[in-house]
Amino acid sequence: MLPPPAPLLVQSNLKALLMFYFTVLAALMKLGLSGAPSGPKKVQVTNNSGVTPQGLCGAWVKEPDGGYFTSPNYPEKYPPDRECTYIIEASPRQCIDLYFDEKYSIEPSWECKFDHIEVRDGPFSFSPIIGRYCGQQSPTYVRSSGRYLWIKFVADSELEAIGFSARYNFTQDPDFKDATIPLALPLCEFEMSGPEGIVESVMVSKEGRALQTEAVDCRWFIRAPPGSKIYLRFLEYEMQNSNECKRNFVAVYDGSSSVEHLKNKFCSTVANDVMLLTSVGVIRMWADEGSRKSRFRILFTTFQEPPCEGDAFFCHSNMCINHTLVCNGIQNCVYPWDENGCKEKRKATILEHLDNTNMTIIGVTCGVVFILLTVSIIIQIKQPRKKYIMRRDDFDPALLHETFEPPHYELCALRRAASADGETMPEDFPKLQRSSSKCVHGHHCGSQASSLRGSRSDLSLRDAAAILSEMQAVAPQPPPLQHHTIPGGRRNIVVMKHSYSQDGAEVCELDDDLEDGPTTSHGHGRVGMDRTVHRSVSNDF
Repeated sequence: MLPPPAPLLVQSNLKALLMFYFTVLAALMKLGLSGAPSGPKKVQVTNNSGVTPQGLCGAWVKEPDGGYFTSPNYPEKYPPDRECTYIIEASPRQCIDLYFDEKYSIEPSWECKFDHIEVRDGPFSFSPIIGRYCGQQSPTYVRSSGRYLWIKFVADSELEAIGFSARYNFTQDPDFKDATIPLALPLCEFEMSGPEGIVESVMVSKEGRALQTEAVDCRWFIRAPPGSKIYLRFLEYEMQNSNECKRNFVAVYDGSSSVEHLKNKFCSTVANDVMLLTSVGVIRMWADEGSRKSRFRILFTTFQEPPCEGDAFFCHSNMCINHTLVCNGIQNCVYPWDENGCKEKRKATILEHLDNTNMTIIGVTCGVVFILLTVSIIIQIKQPRKKYIMRRDDFDPALLHETFEPPHYELCALRRAASADGETMPEDFPKLQRSSSKCVHGHHCGSQASSLRGSRSDLSLRDAAAILSEMQAVAPQPPPLQHHTIPGGRRNIVVMKHSYSQDGAEVCELDDDLEDGPTTSHGHGRVGMDRTVHRSVSNDF
């Protein structure tokens, strides 16, 4: 057999090479490794739109960027006595555009009181109404102001028509013109159960579900036992941007997180308690980047309707809660029936809160303190004590206070006039004479001032007694008593007075000029002087 011509061989090899090259290129493009720009990726959004009741309200199709829905049996006549609710929810920072198909017919009536379509700007039946439509002319284009549209179709029992078909699209919210790309939100979901529990916004940051600078769309799923219901009570609630539901809100769902099960939505300054009718509750928090300081704290309590079974506690508000929730310091009932009368219960003492470790520490500490106290007492008892006795042979009066000084005595004498018998005075007697012929007023003579001037008349009792004895020894025996008159009518008197050193500084002296009738003789005067001295001494003591 002859070999094929050379040109045919080259052509077949080239075809095989080209086929191999295109195969490899296709595989690389499929794997995304070709390096060629693939263009912007389309962001997939979660369409949470819903319809109630499902399966009885015509077509219901959800798409990433929108969807469409129809009346029952469209384009055939819709059935009588039918009520359908369609709730559409867009992604954050988006709104909804709604269009009705031209093939449209609903029973006409005055103000559409019978069969009609009602559209509201929001997720609830009480949201602001946009319009109510019926008749043969389809409604005009409708745009929501936020993320939600609520549509309701009502058919009575008479005069049915073909109904409607509507399409909706998600578009950018004009309030967020700067945000061209939809938010990429982190996954943020929590599961909770039990007779009670606390749902709070700080769980997002504590469990690291999102950064503080990220927008969040978190959901808490609360699951109660079958046949039970859930009561939600707000303990704390504060929205950073109050009354701006597009930026932050807290929503409560009853049954699931689908929009048709939305029970309440709070974005203002007040949040009310919510009573759910199913065993599944969902709490949802939406906060954009500038609203992450929004916070809430919710207490959930699972309950059953009366009659209460077992040891369940009846709350007097059609609630039977777990008995462990009574007197726990938290109000679990709608009204505080579960906390009334709890003050009568004995509070746990400190000893009841102590565990084995605390008791061990306290026991060891007390033992050490007791040992140290015992040792210190023994040392104090056995330690020898030294006694110091101070003795002084001589008593120093200066140690005593001035008030305890003994009194000082003075001898006050009157200067004698010319004596009748010319009797001389003792040698020491001039010491008792004063510088003037004056007597001291009152009982005391002299003062502290006279003592300070060194008055020689300040004598102690002992000195006075010595002088008196000396005078008696020197004086001659007196002659027989006889009365005679002293010339000049004067008589000599020696008087001893006492005074304290702290008396007044003024010295008082008096002249003692006695103008008596008959005067005694000199001898009698001497005796009188002696008696006067002794009498003064006895009176002073």
